[in-house]
Amino acid sequence: MKFHNFFGHLSTITRHRHMVMHYCFRAGIFWQGCLHDLSKYSPKEFFAGVRYFQGNRSPNEGERAANGYSLAWIHHKGRNPHHFEYWTDYNQGTHTMAPVKMPLRYVIEMFCDRVAASKIYGKKNYTDSSPLEYFLKVKKYRVIHPETSELLEKLLRMLSEEGESETFSYIRKLKEKAEY
Repeated sequence: MKFHNFFGHLSTITRHRHMVMHYCFRAGIFWQGCLHDLSKYSPKEFFAGVRYFQGNRSPNEGERAANGYSLAWIHHKGRNPHHFEYWTDYNQGTHTMAPVKMPLRYVIEMFCDRVAASKIYGKKNYTDSSPLEYFLKVKKYRVIHPETSELLEKLLRMLSEEGESETFSYIRKLKEKAEY
């Protein structure tokens, strides 16, 4: 295990987690922010992250390149409902796995996660359009419920066109409306 990778990965996931917490607080989902991505510190995820740390993209990509799959990602997505991959189930009508519509609070956390990840990995190249550009680039490959995808894209477009303040104001109003 490389010393640089250990502290590089620890620093990256901690900075990311704190940034997501900040955004979750702005969005009005305080406890989700506090609990966000704690599984990344578990041995299964953390040591794979150290081994495949690159600094400019998720170590899960490195693990996938090396092995054809990422055990750390399989562990992570199964414990963190802010990932759309968590929301799949067996469809009795089609007899296949199918996406399930995500609850609003997890879509909001997913939005916060995407913005933070774009900032952490994009560094100086980040713009408010970066999360939307990434979403659009991979959209056709995702197995995500259409309503979940539509809402996430709407929030990412709003961020791109109107900025953080307007988007988080909209998210808080959307959340308040849904709670009644």
